[in-house]
Amino acid sequence: MSNTAQIILDGKTYELPIIEGTERERAIDISKLRALTGGVTTIDPGYKNTGATESAITFLDGEKGILRYRGYSIEELAERSTFLEVAYLLIYGDLPNEEQLTTWKSDITLHTLVHEEIKNILDGFPSNAHPMGVLSSLISALTAFYPKSLDPNRSMDQVDLSIVRIIAKMPTIAAWAFKNEIGHPVNYPDNTLNYCENFIKMLFATPAEIYHVDPVLSNALNKLLILHADHEQNCSTSTVRIVGSSQASLYSSISAGISALWGPLHGGANQAVIEMLEEIKASGGDTKKYLDKAKDKNDPFRLMGFGHRVYKNFDPRATIIKKAADDVLNKLGVNDPVLEIARGLEEAALKDEYFISRKLYPNVDFYSGIIYRAMGIPTEMFTVMFTLGRLPGWIAQWKEMRENNEPIGRPRQIYTGHNSRPYMELGER
Repeated sequence: MSNTAQIILDGKTYELPIIEGTERERAIDISKLRALTGGVTTIDPGYKNTGATESAITFLDGEKGILRYRGYSIEELAERSTFLEVAYLLIYGDLPNEEQLTTWKSDITLHTLVHEEIKNILDGFPSNAHPMGVLSSLISALTAFYPKSLDPNRSMDQVDLSIVRIIAKMPTIAAWAFKNEIGHPVNYPDNTLNYCENFIKMLFATPAEIYHVDPVLSNALNKLLILHADHEQNCSTSTVRIVGSSQASLYSSISAGISALWGPLHGGANQAVIEMLEEIKASGGDTKKYLDKAKDKNDPFRLMGFGHRVYKNFDPRATIIKKAADDVLNKLGVNDPVLEIARGLEEAALKDEYFISRKLYPNVDFYSGIIYRAMGIPTEMFTVMFTLGRLPGWIAQWKEMRENNEPIGRPRQIYTGHNSRPYMELGER
């Protein structure tokens, strides 16, 4: 197999090296193309065919339905690990041993509180502010409270401290963003609880009750966070890396990633599932009608939560989370017409030859939307939940990019505007 590729341009042949990853992925290295050809570049809208980096964090094979973090299958991690173990794995490269895990959890527990003046900033947001906007702003504001974090080239101890702080404080800030929206007083962390239990309690506890976290819910949340922890070079991850490439701080880079995830084409898929189910309910709940609409190529209706842009066979995460969704619905005994429609839609689509032949199976967004709905989490908080899961992946990618001394991101373009033209005075325009 050749280890070079040839480009013929204006009668000249240029040889470019081919690199190969550990899973036999191959790529043409065009990093010196402009220098070799005197300025010729490539164009790849959306970077669909462009590898921006070499990474040792996540392997994804969409054709075979494979997702691995640092070599470990998503199936094993979701079944046997906790979210904090997986976070450590992604960020530091290996699963922690007992001593490392104890220290890791202890350090995170120590930093779950946020500065009281963060509440002053929170109080400045109107109650109808979207929680993703609040979250992005407050994470960015952490740079003001920890000015030493502004220089990512400081000692590794300082970087590690920033990592611990943001993992510890993200659930607190996310829960506070939710409480701001519904007009409830905020809850402080309960450090007697584990990571997922603490977050659920901060979301739902009120001063008028003694709140106990249902282990079925915390277990489902643990799995969801693991399944969303990293997903290779997607829009928000690429945003974190390119912002970090300017030597921006971890907090600033993560804030940018939150804003990218907020976009409905990226992080809003599970919210779109619930909105679709609401639409079906409002029109009478006829799932067959909407399955027929989805199969009609002339109908603009899209069946949200089925199929996946990357996974062409099945979403391995969906297989795992389907059981958790069933557990949550059975335990809570939720009487919700929207969730009944979801069950009916799932059952009908899985038996329909049209969807089977096209491998349009329910994906992780379909089931995560159902779980969050059943838990009582409003749709505008779904992307915040996604953020909480994706956080360790963003950190790992930021850290890897910095440790590899990658250059500042600077995509090229092909200019299609006006040629040079003379300036016209105001009265002549």
